[in-house]
Amino acid sequence: MNVPMELSRVLILDSGSEQFITLTEQAPPEGRSPRSFAIKIGTAEAMAIERRLRGIAPPRPQTHELLESVIRSLGGMLERVTIHRLESGTYYANLVIVRDGETIEVDARPSDAIALSVGCLIPIEVAEEVLVESAEERPDVEPPIEAGEGDDDE
Repeated sequence: MNVPMELSRVLILDSGSEQFITLTEQAPPEGRSPRSFAIKIGTAEAMAIERRLRGIAPPRPQTHELLESVIRSLGGMLERVTIHRLESGTYYANLVIVRDGETIEVDARPSDAIALSVGCLIPIEVAEEVLVESAEERPDVEPPIEAGEGDDDE
């Protein structure tokens, strides 16, 4: 079973090469807090996600715009992205493309899949077992708190 998620945070740190994105469950069952988890990504990927979130169009197509254009030009439609596996600390994602009634799944890095999802306004889904495993296998992957976050005075 896949769980609808949303990109809830992009953390770009000046002090290192590891950046973070956080996905949060969209509609948890009543009485339960939404589950979330962070994924470490590279700086270029974080900047691409941030740019697409802000709707900033580059003067020339970059990788994600190119892939989006190729999918459309070949008669496909990006339907959703799924993060379907967590293995040895690495997340695995698929682009789910529909063309002529056929569903095609293409392997992708989660950061690239999420960059496409935010630019194309399509759903992000995470397999239930990945949510469970991420809580068990990766409890130490927590992005740093930014200055001002978590302050009780707000």
